[in-house]
Amino acid sequence: MKKKILVTGGMGFIGSHTVVELLQEGYEVVIADNLCNSQMATLDSIEKITGQHPIFYCIDVCDTDAVTNLFEKEKPIDTVIHFAAHKAVGESVQLPLKYFYNNLLSLINMLQCMGAVNISGFVFSSSATVYGNPAALPVTEATPFQKASSAYGSTKQMGEEICEKVAAVSNIKAIALRYFNPVGAHASGLLGESPSGTPNNLMPYITQTVKGKQASLIIFGNDYDTPDGTCIRDYIHVVDLAKAHVAACKRLLQNQHQSYFEVFNLGTGNGTSVLELINTFEKENGVKVPYNIGKRREGDTAVLYAEVNRAKQDLAWEATLTLEDMVKSAWEFEKAKVI
Repeated sequence: MKKKILVTGGMGFIGSHTVVELLQEGYEVVIADNLCNSQMATLDSIEKITGQHPIFYCIDVCDTDAVTNLFEKEKPIDTVIHFAAHKAVGESVQLPLKYFYNNLLSLINMLQCMGAVNISGFVFSSSATVYGNPAALPVTEATPFQKASSAYGSTKQMGEEICEKVAAVSNIKAIALRYFNPVGAHASGLLGESPSGTPNNLMPYITQTVKGKQASLIIFGNDYDTPDGTCIRDYIHVVDLAKAHVAACKRLLQNQHQSYFEVFNLGTGNGTSVLELINTFEKENGVKVPYNIGKRREGDTAVLYAEVNRAKQDLAWEATLTLEDMVKSAWEFEKAKVI
């Protein structure tokens, strides 16, 4: 029998790409998503790419009864990948309670409901923001957490601790995947980053600005202690990231995990500044990106990039797609969008 994977937040940017990779690897997939930052059309795109129509529940995973009902209807579920969370760093600084309530309650509820039906495999969507403003680079999985600069980062730090403490005393085995900066889109042009409202992430802000949906890109600060004054991040193609989730599921399903709670950095190991990303986008796509320099954004760290050897060794995974692949695929997706 096919193994069945529940993907919460599976209609979102990373979630939808992960659903595609899971289906193409022969898994059965159930999606739970309340569509607060995604669209129903994503389901059609997934079906066009894979030839399969995943089971979909339009529910809020903070709702215990809804999750319990899903588990009852879809049993047995073998592993859960938990993406469902608010994710805008800047907004989380302004609306911390929104983030603490949604991101932590959804996680706690999911773990409680899993425990009630004896589901053991859990992949947690974590983030490089757990490192705060690290004292040394690149960051490894052993790099100590610094105080988070945003409520979003705090929820990921707390989320990892919740996973670790629950896994230590239960049947649950958890893997936390610490993403760096996911960008790009599926090669088909059918899936990509399509946020509701004004984008909070850099790449969709770039593509929407070039397409004319936004008047101008705002670069949040050019006075950081970096070569060109703009923030440096480790950008990773969303398809590479999605494949890492498949690898994590396999690790849990095949009982290859070495402890009840494991963490892995997911990045390329290379740092790219905001201006370098814009220049690469312009060069590869033959367009100009109009931008203005704004003030620094609360919650942003100057430089952050990953050490990724653990993922290479233990997950047998590494990023293979380039920065050029990222900017070209993101623009192809934006151009193909009707709205």
